[in-house]
This record gives sequence, structure tokens and C-alpha cells, in this order.
Amino acid sequence: MFTHKVDDDISLKLVDHRDADAIFELTDKSRDYLKEWLPWPIFIKKVDDTKDFIKSSMQNFVDNKSMVTVILFKDKVAGIVSFNSFDWTSRIGQIGYFLGEEFQGHGIMTKVVRALMDIGFTEFRLNKIEIRVATENFKSRKIPERLGFTEEGILRQVQWLYDHYVDHVVYGMLKDEWVDLN
Repeated sequence: MFTHKVDDDISLKLVDHRDADAIFELTDKSRDYLKEWLPWPIFIKKVDDTKDFIKSSMQNFVDNKSMVTVILFKDKVAGIVSFNSFDWTSRIGQIGYFLGEEFQGHGIMTKVVRALMDIGFTEFRLNKIEIRVATENFKSRKIPERLGFTEEGILRQVQWLYDHYVDHVVYGMLKDEWVDLN
């Protein structure tokens, strides 16, 4: 099973069935906070919904379509960071993430995204990594900006969020740029 130590307090591990209760609890506690920018929290109503997500995530990993990892902070489930999709022909991975509200402000997400980028560029041999974020989600936009991503453009009305459409900004990092930064 995939695990990766980020620092003394933070590690990543491939999501599995044993994480269902903790992920559901984190989602439930952070539901109002998360649904400001994410459409899926309203569909996670019971732990079985989380189990379905985990089952699908595990199958997608086996099929080489995505890689969902749990963020552990001091051995507690703090969130999820993932390669939501891979385009193996063009060698592009798209990163997505969420962090429970109580874990904000510790620099966790910047560290785990940096770690996932390193894995993507070195182990998966990706040429490009993208992050797409709602244009008005300034907190989440700070992650790719801190890490030196290039803002590549705006996708207009790309996400339906309950009662309105949301634009996304696309950030990209090329492997050569990553190597130059590190």
C-alpha cells in the first residue's frame, strides 16, 4: 500500500475501507465549510456514502485513473489530496484537495500538495500537473500560487454549485519548471 511521510506530523496514505468512519466524521463536521466551494458534501449523508467513494477510489487506483490519499496530521485524518485524474497520453495529472476546517492554518495543504507534486513528477513521470480552483476561492488558490504554478486561464461556468455556476481558474506546473524551483 502507498504511504508517504511528508514531515514529522504529516503523512499521506492511499485511501482504504478502514478510513471510512474518520473521513465521514471529518466531512460531517466540516460540511458547511466544504460546501461553500464543493458540490459533493450534500451527497455524503451516511458512512455508507463514504464507503462507496472509497470503493470507487480504490478501483480507479487499480485502473490507473486516479490516486486518492488521506492526509494524516498527527495520526488524525485531516483531509484528502489526490490526483483526481491522469491523462497518460499527455502525462498530465490533475490535483484536487480538501482539508477539514479544524486543520486550517498549519501549512498542511501546501506541504502535502508539494509532496504529491514530487511524487507525480518523479515516480509517475508526469510532464504537467494542474490544479483547478473556483475563481472566488482565494484560500484554495493560495496553494498553487505559493508553489509557483502558472495561472493558465479561466474556465467559465464549469461547475454547478447548488444554485449557480462557478468559474474555475486553471493553474499549471511543468516538470521542467518544478525541477528549476527545487
